[in-house]
Amino acid sequence: MTTPQSGDPGGAAGGGGADPAASGGPDGRPTGGAARLRAWSRGWSRGPSRGRWIDVAAVLSFALLAFWVTLRLWVNPAHGVRDNRSDQALFEWMLAHGARVLTDFAYPFGSDRMNVPESVNLMANTSVLSISLPMTPVTLLFGPRIAFLVFLTGGLIATATAWYFVLSRVLIGARGPAWLGAGVCAFAPAMISHANAHPNIVSQFVVPLIVWRTLRLPDGGRWLRNGLLLGLVIVWQAFINLEILLMTAIGLGVVVGALALGRPDVRRQARPFLAGLAVAAVLAGALLAYPIYVQFFGPGAYQGLSELIRGYRTDLAAFTEFGRESIAGDAKTNAKLVKNPTEENGFFGWPLVVLVGALLWWLRRSPVALGLGATGLLFAVLSLGREIQVEGRATGIPGPWAALEDLPILHSVVPTRWALATVPVVGVLLALGAERSRRLAAEHPAARPQIRFATATMLVMALLPAFPTPLPSTRLDPVPAFVTSGAWRPYVAGGRSVVTLPLPDTDYADPLRWSAVTGLDLPLARGYFLGPDTRPGAPEGRIALFTAPPRPTSSFFATIRRTGEVPPVTGPVRRSALEDLRYWRAGVVVLGAHEHADALRRGMTALTGIQPTYTGGAWIWDVRPLTG
Repeated sequence: MTTPQSGDPGGAAGGGGADPAASGGPDGRPTGGAARLRAWSRGWSRGPSRGRWIDVAAVLSFALLAFWVTLRLWVNPAHGVRDNRSDQALFEWMLAHGARVLTDFAYPFGSDRMNVPESVNLMANTSVLSISLPMTPVTLLFGPRIAFLVFLTGGLIATATAWYFVLSRVLIGARGPAWLGAGVCAFAPAMISHANAHPNIVSQFVVPLIVWRTLRLPDGGRWLRNGLLLGLVIVWQAFINLEILLMTAIGLGVVVGALALGRPDVRRQARPFLAGLAVAAVLAGALLAYPIYVQFFGPGAYQGLSELIRGYRTDLAAFTEFGRESIAGDAKTNAKLVKNPTEENGFFGWPLVVLVGALLWWLRRSPVALGLGATGLLFAVLSLGREIQVEGRATGIPGPWAALEDLPILHSVVPTRWALATVPVVGVLLALGAERSRRLAAEHPAARPQIRFATATMLVMALLPAFPTPLPSTRLDPVPAFVTSGAWRPYVAGGRSVVTLPLPDTDYADPLRWSAVTGLDLPLARGYFLGPDTRPGAPEGRIALFTAPPRPTSSFFATIRRTGEVPPVTGPVRRSALEDLRYWRAGVVVLGAHEHADALRRGMTALTGIQPTYTGGAWIWDVRPLTG
């Protein structure tokens, strides 16, 4: 597959010509991209070189930036992500699950350690098995919190590094432009927004590998080998985040289609390309068939997201605003544009939007640039949701997503996240533009200083306001010693569960951290996860809830959590509480630190008639006599 290279005058800048990586020289030896890859390998084997140290410096710069973003979480051991404590708890739980798969041979695609007496469909959630399994040693040695930080920080570093090597070795052929593009792909404002406890989303290091292997499908006639490699990286990404995989597939389809339309040499490679693609599809389909079956048809499967979540859209004004975690960002301005701080998709800032528009005009003869522009426009338009919103106000104008949101698979996509897929588009376009500028300077030595100054000025003006600041952190309530000491174990003998106050859900997920530190030995009633609404006559059918369907007692304590007031306790309320405790197979009720701990304690005591004891930093109700 033809790709832009710095040595290809008809590539990204020119709009035509053959791919140097796909052809040979007069003597039959590989030239262009293939030669670069072999020369690079020889350079590493022969010892230090200037290029090698540039690569090392590039990776170190990515590492410094990633640790800068997560700085407060590293220097404050008792802190967590301020704007998304629930998802941090969820991913700590998922990392503990991955370790349990290897140490206890637990079933990888589901778990009964949360949502007792039911279970959780982990394929229908973000189980991140591609990460949690290899990170088992870190989780076991240092605990789930450190494993979470390694996942988050390492994901940013790995994403930037993967983009850097693919851009510098395959797509661009120059280190400087590749470093620029890779930095934007990994540290753009939308990525930093998702760094608020969405490590599965910022860990996009497999995406450039998919791009690389897709473009290399027809190379050398080795479509079978190349198809197998592509299939394997697709499976790898599937167990990190399927949403990102879907967006990658659509984006690649648009770009490859643009290349096929604009370059005859690409069309001539259609047969081996399609053959390799078929091999990749067969392999990925075979390896993912059972996990995908579990996701859509197994226990705990649901049928799309709720109308509320599918209404999460990108405000049209969000593309030209700055992210709240950027130097020029303002949280108050952004509050009216997004539902929460973790979904600031877009937010490039107007200077970068203007620069990208100018680059598209400058590179308009390049099929690659036009394909990227079409991809970015498609994703941006889809992210506007079912009704376009501008500066927090609905316009009444329907967006194209309105015709697509009820389709299978798409009904499980949060529409605003289509804007996140514009980030690599912008990053690659900036790399292409920087490489075009570098070549222009090389072709015009007399104007070289002016070209370099103009390029640097434009890049600084566009990117400096969007430079990330450290993520805000907050102190997490400590896990009670009652949990860490194992004092709870006698209470759960015989398959009983631990009921926490409040019961865990999307707004209170601390019990998932408790369970994670025990290696998921501690079984939880209810939890924070995506599961089906199984209530009879549910208004939207089996759509996804962010916890188990409500029960009277969970709603009772949710009211206390929100208001600090104990609802009236009547005979029917007590009977419902007893039924719920028996349904949950409760052995013990545990209340840790909470701002409404006094009201929660009084509520449970009134429901059960049992006086709690305070031990190990928690209030304890032994409810085994009630649940039989």
